[in-house]
Amino acid sequence: MFNSLSDRLTATFKNLRGKGRLTEADVDATVREIRRALLDADVAVSVVREFTGRVRERALGAEVSGALNPSQQIVKIVNEELVEILGGETRRIRLAKNGPTIIMLAGLQGAGKTTLAGKLSKWLKAQGHSPMLVACDLQRPNAVTQLQVVGQRAGVPVFAPHPGATSELEHPAGDPVAVAKAGVEEARQKLHDVVIVDTAGRLGVDAEMMDQARRIRQAIIPNEVLFVIDSMIGQDAVNTAMAFDEGVNFTGIVLSKLDGDARGGAALSVASVTGKPVMFASTGEGLDDFELFHPDRMASRILDMGDVLTLIEQAEKAWDKDEAARMAKKFADQEDFTLDDFLAQMQQIRNMGSMKKMLMMMPGAQNIRQQLENFDEKEIDRVEAIVRSMTPHERVAPKIINGSRRARIAKGSGVHVSEVNGLLERFAQAQKMMKKLAQGGGMPGMPGMPGLGGPGGGRKGGKNAPKKKARSGNPAKAAQELRDAEAKRANAASAAPSGAAFGQGAADFDPSSLNLPKGFDKFLGK
Repeated sequence: MFNSLSDRLTATFKNLRGKGRLTEADVDATVREIRRALLDADVAVSVVREFTGRVRERALGAEVSGALNPSQQIVKIVNEELVEILGGETRRIRLAKNGPTIIMLAGLQGAGKTTLAGKLSKWLKAQGHSPMLVACDLQRPNAVTQLQVVGQRAGVPVFAPHPGATSELEHPAGDPVAVAKAGVEEARQKLHDVVIVDTAGRLGVDAEMMDQARRIRQAIIPNEVLFVIDSMIGQDAVNTAMAFDEGVNFTGIVLSKLDGDARGGAALSVASVTGKPVMFASTGEGLDDFELFHPDRMASRILDMGDVLTLIEQAEKAWDKDEAARMAKKFADQEDFTLDDFLAQMQQIRNMGSMKKMLMMMPGAQNIRQQLENFDEKEIDRVEAIVRSMTPHERVAPKIINGSRRARIAKGSGVHVSEVNGLLERFAQAQKMMKKLAQGGGMPGMPGMPGLGGPGGGRKGGKNAPKKKARSGNPAKAAQELRDAEAKRANAASAAPSGAAFGQGAADFDPSSLNLPKGFDKFLGK
């Protein structure tokens, strides 16, 4: 959703790198580029004006002029201001002290209210609640049926006493206000602690629609009124939000279709203009593509700083603790990593959802966005098919897989033999790495750590360990060698630049002197 905005902001901040001091002209140029980026992203003009004004004021103040790294301080300021216009703090549902918590959904037709009702109910169910859906959209054709299907998929009961309209010409039967009241009473009797009321929408804001929503609100007195808005709506988002706020006085905002390719200005405008917090975000078509909205994490995503906390939460939710304990024991016992283990790990990753979405949460993901977009999610399916086409013995001892076995595996999994060969080669490398980790050697190729192959990083007796020169048996010669070694160390110490690792000497540091992975010097700013 925010790819274009993220690219523009990242490019703007790159121009500030390496500057020890920022002039007023530098600040003005940066603010100008930020303003253009926000306007291109369809952020409301009033929000852009207020945002850039605060950024400029803070950038010209003492917090930047006195900073050790002014460019990073500018990024920090922009991040904090983004968090502020997105709502500041994470806002959760206010639960009722007595009786069921009543949540009313409002918004235009097509914003995704009905689907979102199912997502919200499933999310609440996972939190330990017992939700129930109430079908009050009796005007849109088959809206009641859609809610029943969504509720069935989410495993949540649906209260729908009237079928609603089945065509555009049919006049809907039943009163949505009466259905809402009866639904709340039904939930109270059946001891559901949360009621989600799905209301009707229109293609545009009109008096009849607002009047119906207002009457439902007055009848059920909801604890939360959530305004569902399409994130792809653009500049009109502000006008629509203001109309609904005036009509039903909503308490929170839900952004739908955040996985779209629109510019996403609605998300940055609505919360700031209405003063109401964004509470949830819908990030896909599946019922699990739904998350609590964290302004600080969304700001980090926009600035390409990643969202590692959300990634960790998804991993904790999807990861099998028993499987993790089994793998930990296997490492402790230094057992071989087999293709069965590899398959189990692949299934764990699949449970976390889309690989593209997970990788896009990593810091710096915008730099490899093209590669991520070209990533084929079905590659995991092909790998799984290859492993499942092997016999149990082949999975434990892949070295026995000769040419004829590879041909049989390829035929059984519907791939070419070259793909089987590639998988076995990658697995052999992974197996070696796992074995080194299990032996306590750490990751190969990194300097200065035990068992890590760089300068001073070899284990005692390892092939990468620096060879110690034998001392002469002649006492006089040995004493001379010791004096020469001490003089050499003294000369090296006097020639070394003063300061800590990040002080004066850091500027002359040459990453090529270390055994770092290819391209890693870019991360060190060289």
